[in-house]
Amino acid sequence: MTTVVPPQSAVRTRTSERSAVLTVSDLTVVYEVEEPVTAVRNASLTLAPGEILGLAGESGCGKTTLAYAVNRLHKPPARIASGSIVFHDRDGRDIDVLALGEEELRRFRWDKLSMVFQGAMNALNPVMTVGAQLDDTLRTHRRHLSRAARKERIADVLSRVGVDPARAASYPHELSGGMRQRVMIAMAMLLEPQLMIMDEPTTALDVVVQRDILREIVRLRDELSFAVIFITHDLPLLLEISDRIAVMLQGEIVELAPAAEIYAAPRHPYTKKLLGSFPSLSGERGAFIRTGIDASDDTDAKETGR
Repeated sequence: MTTVVPPQSAVRTRTSERSAVLTVSDLTVVYEVEEPVTAVRNASLTLAPGEILGLAGESGCGKTTLAYAVNRLHKPPARIASGSIVFHDRDGRDIDVLALGEEELRRFRWDKLSMVFQGAMNALNPVMTVGAQLDDTLRTHRRHLSRAARKERIADVLSRVGVDPARAASYPHELSGGMRQRVMIAMAMLLEPQLMIMDEPTTALDVVVQRDILREIVRLRDELSFAVIFITHDLPLLLEISDRIAVMLQGEIVELAPAAEIYAAPRHPYTKKLLGSFPSLSGERGAFIRTGIDASDDTDAKETGR
């Protein structure tokens, strides 16, 4: 069970227009169905280089829709109705993401901005080895690299995420769920992007593997200085790993603040309810009586307080 604990990290960076890697302004995304639905409404955020921004909220609140909009991955009936998305390249250029053509967009993705999709551990091609899939990305985006250089790069990224480079010859079904998830993270960082979007990357993993992968993400961020947008409904998890947290409700960002402030003094009623929905590590123990069994006759209940 997830428990609320104080955030361990303070804000390591200050966001500003000048130092940002991404600026999203008044973004609205609409699904043009029989009765149009506004999935994201006037969302604005700025992400600093090397920052981990947590994006929290219940299922259906618009988190993934916002992430897809930043990466221009929407297909009809989804449509970006208004707003702007500007990527601030490390070479000083400002890239208007919404103005990119198809070829420009293909070069932009994975190179500047990569994404680990929800359920990513099942996203690998089952008939290709792990190494072949990583090599395919390099051959597409780094055509100048020799075969030996590509092999060396693949071994390096696999090692960084805690996977034996020898497993490059393995097929996805030969790997555990945690290892497949690590491979997807390796693929996302293969081209050394400035920003990685992670959409619930630890979904369906047991808590021990989940913890290991979260530690790897934070370590890699510290080592390589890429920024992260980490999407999850698990607010306590974000309190531990994020510099700042944006809380979404019904398509709107209703609160955006440093993780320490969100924990100590949440301002929006919905944020307070999210924090209150998880058990505390301290407090009085109560009695638990199982149906048809008197707890007074249960030795375990006496010893544990359950």
